[in-house]
Amino acid sequence: MDMLFKLSIVIFVGIIGGRVANYFRLPNVSGYIIGGLLIGPSFINLIKTGEAANFNIINEIALAAIAFSVGSEFLLKDIIKTGKDILIITIGEVIGAVILVFVITYFIFKQSFEFSLVIASMSAATAPAGVLMVIRELKAHGPLVQTILPVVAIDDAIGIMVFGVSLSIAKLTLGVGDFSIIEIIWTPLFEIIGSLALGGILGFLLSYIAPKAKGRDELLSIVLGFILIGTGGANFFGLSPLLTCMMIGAVLVNLMQNSNRVFNLISDFTPPIYLLFFTIAGASLDLSVLTKVGVLGIGYIIARAAGKILGAGLGAKYVKADKKVSKYLGMSLLTQGGISIGLSMIIAKELPQFSESVTTVILFSVLIYEIAGPILAKIAIQKAGEENGALRKKKEKVELA
Repeated sequence: MDMLFKLSIVIFVGIIGGRVANYFRLPNVSGYIIGGLLIGPSFINLIKTGEAANFNIINEIALAAIAFSVGSEFLLKDIIKTGKDILIITIGEVIGAVILVFVITYFIFKQSFEFSLVIASMSAATAPAGVLMVIRELKAHGPLVQTILPVVAIDDAIGIMVFGVSLSIAKLTLGVGDFSIIEIIWTPLFEIIGSLALGGILGFLLSYIAPKAKGRDELLSIVLGFILIGTGGANFFGLSPLLTCMMIGAVLVNLMQNSNRVFNLISDFTPPIYLLFFTIAGASLDLSVLTKVGVLGIGYIIARAAGKILGAGLGAKYVKADKKVSKYLGMSLLTQGGISIGLSMIIAKELPQFSESVTTVILFSVLIYEIAGPILAKIAIQKAGEENGALRKKKEKVELA
């Protein structure tokens, strides 16, 4: 069947999935993923095993646009005011997840130290896409939402570094590699610094060029061009496209006057891209993993959730954050996706003896969290009373004016 015809089916399945999800008061993103799951190899098999890779360009564009949008949350005046608190909360939830997963894997399930270390390090990162979609759908704003987005962005950076250090230690203890302490720390640190530097340069250039655009159409083309340059450049230099595009957005929001015009343009352009991204993500999931995962996978799921919820709650209490943040932040940080799958591919290359076990557990985790994560995030935001908060904020600004 022609791939473009399949793509059209993916779009309509996503639309129907979104409507069904709305009927049951679930987030649209959950409907997209479940719709994709139905046309994937587990059911109808319209999108066969491995065929989702044919749509990688859509996935890369969607993730880059999401990262760029997350960057808009890093306004310098807010970072100066709350940056230290956000960092502490993020470190808390990362440490909580990593330690709890390691303890459960190593002491309860009696796995090797190296396996336990690398799979624990993979539990840190949160997939920003599902959370951002829920926030947009709910038009949410408030202390919880203002904490979620920077935490998600920073925990990806910390997660990459924790994984890099853990992988080096695992290879060292197995005798696979010979690393110095400097090399162990520098390798992941280089990826983070390099990504932020590349994004900073592109963000500076974009902030200079964007105001000179003639009309909305040209501005959108310029911004998309820079997002694609950021993604392609990061891939070429072995850096993180997510961190690079996030930094482009962060620099733009601080240097360009009326930068909201740019981010609103991207928001208008991306809905069909996001629909395709999540529906294809659902189609790439294979329920056959359920027959292989065993109690280790279930333990990983529970330990990761408990670690993030406990760590985020303790971190928020330590910095005396709003009670809503302490209570509901952890529930909003459970989505897991592309970054974890990418890290499992690195394991396949660097530590092939652990590849099958790691990949099985991670794919099972992604299957569960990609569906349940957005639902839990929606519940958390609604319980925090921040649904339609963006509309209330806009109304307050109009009244003050």
